[in-house]
Amino acid sequence: MLTPSSLAHFENLDLSELTKQIIAEYIWIGGSGCDLRSKARTLSCSMTSPKDLPKWNYDGSSTGQAQGDDSEVILYPQAIFRDPFRGGQNILVICDTYSPKGEPLPSNNRARAARIFDTEEVAMEEPWFGLEQEYTLLQKDINWPLGWPVGGYPAPQGPYYCGVGANKAWGRDIVNAHYKACLYAGVKISGINGEVMPGQWEFQVGPCVGLDAGDHLICARYILERMTEIANVVLSFEPKPIATGEWNGAGCHTNYSTKSMRSAGGYELIREAIEKLGMRHKEHIALYGEGNEKRLTGKHETASMDKFSWGVADRGASVRVGRETEADGKGYFEDRRPSANMDPYLVTSMIAETTLLWKSVGVKEKASA
Repeated sequence: MLTPSSLAHFENLDLSELTKQIIAEYIWIGGSGCDLRSKARTLSCSMTSPKDLPKWNYDGSSTGQAQGDDSEVILYPQAIFRDPFRGGQNILVICDTYSPKGEPLPSNNRARAARIFDTEEVAMEEPWFGLEQEYTLLQKDINWPLGWPVGGYPAPQGPYYCGVGANKAWGRDIVNAHYKACLYAGVKISGINGEVMPGQWEFQVGPCVGLDAGDHLICARYILERMTEIANVVLSFEPKPIATGEWNGAGCHTNYSTKSMRSAGGYELIREAIEKLGMRHKEHIALYGEGNEKRLTGKHETASMDKFSWGVADRGASVRVGRETEADGKGYFEDRRPSANMDPYLVTSMIAETTLLWKSVGVKEKASA
């Protein structure tokens, strides 16, 4: 009978001395806009550019992306990362999705983001993004946070944020394994920490330029999904995993700056960008994640989704500006509205579009005054 240890032996077989063939795991976003799917194929040799990789197809009717009578969806390889699970020359491939005619699927927000980031006005500003991905680890079968008593609650929030100890931090082995696996893969992961609610953690990706932010976050999410699969723990990106009681939700705070904002005098440009975000608050909220209304209540370090606000060092605002940015007169700001389950291509491109491409009568009049 096969056991986990005997299976590991076969999973870890070194094929490098026997063949030049490698395994490529193709990864894409499914029909919900949040679910990740993947499948593997054998390639004849090692490849380093997505342009050299073959396109592939899958059954879109099984992912909510096509009808059964015309179910073929085409995968276009877009980014390559090292595979921390198979090792060697094997790779993870981030893909986006197209019809057989070459048209992006409605769920393909990467293609839309690419168009925005490729515009001259955006590209010349070299937009940087830093994404703070919060998530919750759940006990399998009961969908209750890791470390929480079954059917009950732990002590109130307070000691868990960046906490240390067996009664404060649950799941650190998964978190650390994910951290190292991301570094191995080439993901621009920049840190980790325990979050305010016990059983909840955060990792940060960035700074990344433009479209890379989405690719790196999707790869990091995929690796985390695989880690929790191995650990027999459920991963949740729900914005409000515990709806009752005084518990924080889970977001994906998005830090943003442009070349001009990072230069002398950039603080005034930051203020103008935030003003534009406020003018399009409803449009942004509509695309910042499913179920976000349960999280953005004005409590638990959030602003109400019904009203836009910003402030310096204010974690109860829609947008936060750091003290260092204010003091330096340049830097970045943090959009705290996106939920943990947000589509990073959608959120990053929309921030760039609003701050760099979108024009309003009020802003024009202010600029000409």
